[in-house]
Amino acid sequence: MAARPYWRGQIRLALVSIPVEIYSATKSGATIAFNQIHEPSGKRIKYEKVVPGIGPVNVDDIVKGFEYAKDEYVLLDEDEIEGVKLESKKTLELTQFVDVQDIDMIYFEKPYYVVPADDLAEEAFIVLREALRRTQKIGLGQLAMRGREYVVSIKACGRGMVMETLRYADEVNKAASYFRDIGDEDPDEELLDLATTLIDKKTGRFDASEFHDRYVDALKDLIERKKKGKTLNIEAEGEADSRGSNVVDLMAALKKSLGTGGGAAKASASAGKTSPRTKSAGKSAGGSETKSPSAKKAPAKSGAKATARKRA
Repeated sequence: MAARPYWRGQIRLALVSIPVEIYSATKSGATIAFNQIHEPSGKRIKYEKVVPGIGPVNVDDIVKGFEYAKDEYVLLDEDEIEGVKLESKKTLELTQFVDVQDIDMIYFEKPYYVVPADDLAEEAFIVLREALRRTQKIGLGQLAMRGREYVVSIKACGRGMVMETLRYADEVNKAASYFRDIGDEDPDEELLDLATTLIDKKTGRFDASEFHDRYVDALKDLIERKKKGKTLNIEAEGEADSRGSNVVDLMAALKKSLGTGGGAAKASASAGKTSPRTKSAGKSAGGSETKSPSAKKAPAKSGAKATARKRA
């Protein structure tokens, strides 16, 4: 069955109008939906619309209300709401062009594929697509669809173009309120070099098919097993607090990730980061280092294991 266009109209650039169709570029993922079931009877639980002190009500008696103060509502009927909806326009006028990197990715909301509506529109469509690609620009405009007005962007994408709806400024939380407590000091240069080397080593082309929703896959597997009457023994993995008493040495961890540093790096990563204060406390008055308590306990722990095996 052929896909139905989400919107039909034209893109206008000055005096040039290009008939186009847009199609949703995404679809809902393979989510697992659950229903609430009354276990003794095995029947699905239903919900009734009730009013406190009155009980169940007729659906025809329900209207929409906006709470402007505590328990104070402005009531609106469907005709009043429909009266303020914007009429879907059949023209998307590109009123501004910006550099690709000028729009923060957080503003992009939902993508749509844009294709020429017919053969006659194809030439102008290709000209606009290639002009956007050559200038590395994104076209911006506003479009009313299904009762709401959107800010949208248009950019080249393969043989076609992609239109994306954008969030309005008041729909995006300001990052400063979340990031203000993060320090602004410069990182250690050696650590930074190791981190950038690791990033370079793992850099490749993005392939969405390489990623899967493992939670959904596990749920599907669980459901299939339950359908067949199988039981599962699910063991919790990784329950230990990863933020344990040992703080991993960042330098050693980065070196280990890159496959460098040898045994010293591995030992440092497992032993944890030692602060200058601890090092100085571990030295005797003459300047020689004393063994840490943990180093003394290690042989005893090994011996305990050997005794347990001997008893077994």
